[in-house]
Amino acid sequence: MKTMKTRSILVVDDDPDIRDSLTFALENEGMTVRSASNGREALEMLAQERPSLILLDLLMPEMNGWQLFEALRADAALAGVPVIVISAAPNLGQRLPPGTRFLFKPIKLAMLLAAVEEYSP
Repeated sequence: MKTMKTRSILVVDDDPDIRDSLTFALENEGMTVRSASNGREALEMLAQERPSLILLDLLMPEMNGWQLFEALRADAALAGVPVIVISAAPNLGQRLPPGTRFLFKPIKLAMLLAAVEEYSP
């Protein structure tokens, strides 16, 4: 049963299997999902459309999640977009700004959906 309202989610992760599984799970809940393989690609997508929420991996090539996070916070049009950081490195969550949600990979579906419900408008 689909209970979540329509949301647009941008998944940013360099692992295609993770991008695909997150996209599948979120689309199955009725959300619109786009995905990017690194921060630079995500910024190009964000220039076209502002999502309800960003799921952001931190360790990626080209432009990593930390750099994208800084670019988002520096852009007035994107600074208000909620970000949920996803990473397999547990200590990285301690360095995030207060109020930023951190999910440890592998992500349990129930935890993902609860975080999306909580963090996106």
